[in-house]
Amino acid sequence: MSAAIVTPARHSQDYSTQMRLDNSVFRPRWLPTLVFALAVAGFVALGLWQIGRAGEKRQQAQDLATRGELPAFVLGTDPVEPEALRYRRLIATGIYEAEGQILLDARRHAGKTGFHVVTPLRISGGEARVLVNRGWIPADATGQATPAPVPPGEITVTGQTHIPAAPALALHGGPNAASSWGGRWPYLTVDLYRATVAYPVQSVVMLLDPADTGGFVRDWPRELPKEGMHYGYAVQWFAFAVIVLVIWLRLSMVHSGGQGVSK
Repeated sequence: MSAAIVTPARHSQDYSTQMRLDNSVFRPRWLPTLVFALAVAGFVALGLWQIGRAGEKRQQAQDLATRGELPAFVLGTDPVEPEALRYRRLIATGIYEAEGQILLDARRHAGKTGFHVVTPLRISGGEARVLVNRGWIPADATGQATPAPVPPGEITVTGQTHIPAAPALALHGGPNAASSWGGRWPYLTVDLYRATVAYPVQSVVMLLDPADTGGFVRDWPRELPKEGMHYGYAVQWFAFAVIVLVIWLRLSMVHSGGQGVSK
């Protein structure tokens, strides 16, 4: 009598975990679970980062309020730390130098295109200069700047601290970029200006006070750090994390058709 050959049933490998809920089976698979977990972790991390940014803006607002109540800082010839003067009012005495004056191109005011006039002030008692933004002037019909005369003699100026930075997408880079710009610059940084002159330049720029003489149109925007915007972004990122989690739970539920689990 020949023995019957029993062929074992083949079962596909399945490394997922099953859990029955009513007529559905919770059956997450490892690869989608990994992808969704990374997405949730990323969204949560972005939300926490935005909360951190909100804290930074809140601190900036406190610094703005505190430093705005301090007396004006007297700017001399000694080098200064720019961050220590952020949000501070400045005062300096010296002589404007027309030779080093530059125009910042494509500055708009009241719907018109013009220039910001930046003039070096040689601080009394030394060789150091501080750059003073004396305000906005319009362009004429040919696109050239209208006259921007420099007041003669020694003068005392007051203004807000400004720490200029290069735009995020600067077409001209490198420390020597400004050497070919002449008197019209697309943007200003102190380092770029320093590369074009032989004298020391303070690390901050003064935005000339509207009440001071020797300036032009001065409508300086006041820095108002807004923390609420970052909280809004944080809520959005956390909402994305919840949405991804719900999608993962939905895709992990497999309808069983009402059949019980065989033992």
